[in-house]
Parts: sequence; structure tokens; C-alpha cells
Amino acid sequence: MTKPLLILIAGPYASGTNGDPDLMARNLKRLEAAAWPIFQAGHVPMIGEWVALPVLESAGASGPNDPLAEHVMYPTAQRLLAHCDAVLRLPGESRGADQDVAIARERGIPVYTSLEEIPR
Repeated sequence: MTKPLLILIAGPYASGTNGDPDLMARNLKRLEAAAWPIFQAGHVPMIGEWVALPVLESAGASGPNDPLAEHVMYPTAQRLLAHCDAVLRLPGESRGADQDVAIARERGIPVYTSLEEIPR
């Protein structure tokens, strides 16, 4: 059996929401929908917001629209990519997800664009 991969799920979170918390929550659910299939394939799913949002809260920020978010959201994903073995890029416009993909490719980390591409 091959070593389980830590796979960062990247896709729209805040993009296209105009800061609407309900739309951001819906986008997070869409990202989270990929977690179970990744886990079933024998790997560990990771979503940057799972880390960044509690960090923001513990810093006293009001949420992802707080000015502090720009110093936490993207940097969290960049730091996670130092530990991730792969990225799953979900469809949709997202500057952050595009940055994740660019960093992954610079570092030679595989980027998958569908769940079917992920090794089992």
C-alpha cells in the first residue's frame, strides 16, 4: 500500500460572494463535499479554511471579511502547501485556489482537477 497523501482541496470560498456569509458557507460545503471521496481513496483531505477560520477567530477577527483575514487566509494555504502531497483544484473562479495551484506546480506537487485522477 502506498503512503496516504495529504491533499489540499482548493476552490472558491470567498470569490463571487461579495462577502455574503451564507454564500461563503455554501462554497465551504462544496469544498467539504470532496473530503469524503478523498478519505475513501485512502488519503487525508485538507481545506485551508479549516485552519484559517479558527486562527482568525482566535486572533479576535470578526470573520473572513475582517481586515486581518488577508494576513491569515492566503498565508495559511501557503504554509499548508509545505506539508501537502497534492492539490485537488475544484472548478470555479478563485484567486486563492489559483495561487495554491501555482505554488504546488512550482514545488512539483501534483495538481488534480477531478476526484477520479486521485490515486487509490
